[in-house]
Amino acid sequence: MTTNAEKARELLRLHTAPELLLLVNVWDVITARVVADTPGTRALATASHSIAAAHGYPDGEQIPRDLMITAVGRIAAAVDIPVTADLEAGYGDAGDTVSRAIDVGIVGANLEDQLKPLPDAVRAVEAAVAAGASAGVPFVLNARTDAFLKAGDKDPEAVLADAIERGRAYLGAGASTFFVPGKLDEPTVTRLVEALGQRSVNVIGVPGSLGLDTLQRLGVARVSYGPWSQNVALTALATLAEDVYRGGGLPEGTRKLN
Repeated sequence: MTTNAEKARELLRLHTAPELLLLVNVWDVITARVVADTPGTRALATASHSIAAAHGYPDGEQIPRDLMITAVGRIAAAVDIPVTADLEAGYGDAGDTVSRAIDVGIVGANLEDQLKPLPDAVRAVEAAVAAGASAGVPFVLNARTDAFLKAGDKDPEAVLADAIERGRAYLGAGASTFFVPGKLDEPTVTRLVEALGQRSVNVIGVPGSLGLDTLQRLGVARVSYGPWSQNVALTALATLAEDVYRGGGLPEGTRKLN
């Protein structure tokens, strides 16, 4: 794959294929290369939280957009497989942000709704989709709702209904898939897929989430891991430091991957 359009078409194919797409999120060039070189990897996803943290910023569009675009561009340039980027809520201009991401080799993106009023969120999706069309790239937009993450003490049925309404609206506006982060149980995922269609719903893997076999059976398109892959790496680093301070050393089985 050499062009953005080819990579975008492959990324879309991976979402619509019968097999569940698994994306282990990365946050810099070395993590991208390690994951890309791992057998079974077919595409990469960045994690905005992890990239922001690596640069000393909190999550939530606190990192400057230019720095985020540079970071995801370096990742895309380091590998020869499709890369989808977490572009948060679009940094105030979803269309322009997606255009700039495409310019640096990104062929798909997460776009958060931050539970904004539905018409505003739909306009952001439309702008992002239009940016891909303008660039001649079948951009794979993964429109995300924060309905479950920000549910608080709302009635679960109302939360699910809001998520389904938003999913239908975003898919209708041209989004390729609908991302519903949160720790979701099987009945909830089942109803989301029934309402929005097979291979239309994406979820995140978190501690205690549904198993991959179950998600495959339910018709989910993809599972990504957001900041959790960085937390796995940081846990290993913290464990090494703790062991060294107790008089130990490198753990058995450590591989030299860079």
